[in-house]
Amino acid sequence: MNSSTSSGRRIAFYGSSLVSSYWNGAATYYRGILRALASHGYDITFYEPDAFSRQQHRDIDPPAYAKSVVYPATTEALNGVLAEAAKADIVIKASGVGVFDAELIEGITRHARPGALKIFWDVDAAATLDEMRGDASHPVLRALPNLDMVLTYGGGPPVVDAYTGFGAAECVPVYNALDPDTHHPVEPDERFGCDLAFLGNRLPDREARVEEFFLKPASLLPERQFLIGGNGWETKGMPGNVRHRGHVYTAEHNAFNCTPKAVLNVARDSMANIGFSPATRVFEAAGAAACLITDAWEGIEQFLQPDTEVLVARDGQDVADHMAALTPERAKAIGQAALARVLAEHTYALRGTQVHALWTDRLARERAAA
Repeated sequence: MNSSTSSGRRIAFYGSSLVSSYWNGAATYYRGILRALASHGYDITFYEPDAFSRQQHRDIDPPAYAKSVVYPATTEALNGVLAEAAKADIVIKASGVGVFDAELIEGITRHARPGALKIFWDVDAAATLDEMRGDASHPVLRALPNLDMVLTYGGGPPVVDAYTGFGAAECVPVYNALDPDTHHPVEPDERFGCDLAFLGNRLPDREARVEEFFLKPASLLPERQFLIGGNGWETKGMPGNVRHRGHVYTAEHNAFNCTPKAVLNVARDSMANIGFSPATRVFEAAGAAACLITDAWEGIEQFLQPDTEVLVARDGQDVADHMAALTPERAKAIGQAALARVLAEHTYALRGTQVHALWTDRLARERAAA
């Protein structure tokens, strides 16, 4: 613990899962942010429901930096963990828990003690905002007047403007990042050997982009080998030079990123449209010094420099062209440049310092006003 920044404040965090990345793309983000906040002295309890078989697919043990509380997905258990919010100085509801989302956002505002910070942490802001635009009674929209701030893991100015337009008192992006202790270069693993690899679950608002940016290049380059990891792809028709790996556990991510000549990032439709939304995989790949090819989205330069730290593709033909021209030497140079950039500017330690400063300033202002 860093005693010079120790806060001693208690956090009650209600999210999807800390201990499992199974159908839970926010796991790495939660782990990186909360570990960094613990170094500032926060006493963190993470409450997650036993749902979607996540507990049967745990990929880490309960960590030392946060107390893990898994509760049955029942109303009685929900009420019990919500009552714990009254003991916290900072109460957080994350988006996308998957069960009791409406009850959780209403519950944290009702159970938090006076003076506690009440926060909605949106890990899929583009989707949440789309829902709010179409539903005047959306639970988050109803809760905004009672929340102190909204944090998002991406979105930039468009998301900040949208949330403040809906009435949020404050909205601040806290971007994905790298934890160099968990994601770093390792020796190649023949299980993941290929020319281009992609890792991501099969989701309705991603599938068409995967077809364009991954399956189309595979068809255009039949002599090259392609690998896809993630849940849901086993029933998808694919070219003969594509292998499907299934769920790739967090402990295998480094080898998955280090082994292929290049790895691909494909944003979901909503993330690509809103921009400023680098996926966790971007920083995991960069942290492993992988040569990353990403679909184009606004704001990429804020995180990695095109052509020198990342290769950007507008469509599947661009991906195929990048792969056709990519030499092992250039792939290595791009990966090393990306690693240097994220270590300097995009670590979870830096994100944790950002959040700690934000909360410290907000609480100081509230004490001064009182």
